[in-house]
Amino acid sequence: MKWKVTGRYLVSVVLVVVLVIFMNLFLTFALLIAQSGFDIPIFFKKETPPEQFTREFQNQIKIENSGVTVTEEGKNELLKKKAWIQILDENGKEIMGYLVPEGVKKKYTPTDMIQMYKYQEVNGDTTVFIGEKEGKDHRYSYFIGIEDPDLNRYVISYDNQVFFQISKVGAYIFLIDILIALWIGYMFSKRLTQPLHSLIDGIKHLANNQYHVHYEPQGIYRQVFDHVNQLSQQLKTNENERKKLDQLKEEWIANISHDIKTPLASIQGYSEMIKDPDYDFTLDEIREYAGIIEQKSLYIKEVMEDLHLTTRLKNKELSIHKRTINMVTLLRSIVIDIVNDPKYAHRQIEFQPTAEHISVEVDEILMRRAITNLIYNAIVHNEPDVKIVVRVEKRERTHIVIQDNGKGIKKEELNSIFDRYYRGTNTGEAHKGSGLGMAIANDIIQAHDGEITIHSEEGHGTRIEIEL
Repeated sequence: MKWKVTGRYLVSVVLVVVLVIFMNLFLTFALLIAQSGFDIPIFFKKETPPEQFTREFQNQIKIENSGVTVTEEGKNELLKKKAWIQILDENGKEIMGYLVPEGVKKKYTPTDMIQMYKYQEVNGDTTVFIGEKEGKDHRYSYFIGIEDPDLNRYVISYDNQVFFQISKVGAYIFLIDILIALWIGYMFSKRLTQPLHSLIDGIKHLANNQYHVHYEPQGIYRQVFDHVNQLSQQLKTNENERKKLDQLKEEWIANISHDIKTPLASIQGYSEMIKDPDYDFTLDEIREYAGIIEQKSLYIKEVMEDLHLTTRLKNKELSIHKRTINMVTLLRSIVIDIVNDPKYAHRQIEFQPTAEHISVEVDEILMRRAITNLIYNAIVHNEPDVKIVVRVEKRERTHIVIQDNGKGIKKEELNSIFDRYYRGTNTGEAHKGSGLGMAIANDIIQAHDGEITIHSEEGHGTRIEIEL
């Protein structure tokens, strides 16, 4: 895998270099064709080459009986080119000249003509070109000297064997350059891709649920290493939370199964007794047993309703039907209903409203369920002599407080009080339930865009605050 990454990176670098070179050559060739075919001055100004100018200048030379002359058009072209012309007969003697500088020979031997063509014999800025004009009976030669410091001509001679040897050495050098480039590219790509190998291995570990991955952020991949570390830490935290939740869920299932089995056993036992013809129960006994069956059935119904409600709240499938109500009236009726329950008739529950009318837009049924759960939680987790105070007042938002002076909640349990499936350690055997009451209350408050907070100190009571 590591060699694949390094190899592919190296091949991609080489391909990119080759492609860039090819594209540059192709573009240059295309521009040259465009300049040649469409007469567009892309690289340089379109101009007749000196050799072609010299060859074509024979058309400006006129041979007549009176002698050899240059046309006016030819003279103008020479002036534009900053050039001069010297026409020679077959013996190398000048028979006509135009703009010829001083010091130029008037008579040339064949050797002189070769020297004049090959080398700059006039001055450093003048390059001389040679042409030929054919007449009826004679052939004339002519020199055209162009004064241009940027114009040069070099005569090169070489030996084919030497050229072959130089080409061979050049090929070896080119091959060595390629090998050196590949070696440098390999070392660079290896250094560049080595951190990727570590990242790939780390991601494999994360995919295999191995969350011990941690790298020292450095180099160009500093941010990538940092993000992998954060991902590893987050996955590790999520895994721990999942295990904790699974453990809570398993414990909750075991508890709730045990709690449901107990009333089911009572229902089954009393039902079998009532239907058994061997028993002769009085009407009062039958009513007593029927009451127990009803009580146990209601308990199971409440547990099932809690399960159904918490599932709908969790999946946001519960429709909330809000309407404006008087929160004081709702809280007062909740307190009265609890106090009127024979089981809690002797409990100290005070209701302290700051006004007789506080309007709030809520779902009355769900809000009644949430507040009732919170008050019942204060009752069942404390001693019978606990004092519970329910207050409501209007600030910027509606503020509801449920406070008791009971046992309080342990610090390590405080953060879990609103978690699903959580049961406090101080819940007595007589107060078993679904373990979802506080979670349901929290979900209902949040579904109303409200906030619920809890403050508690072991041995000094608990205070729950709700803002709507």
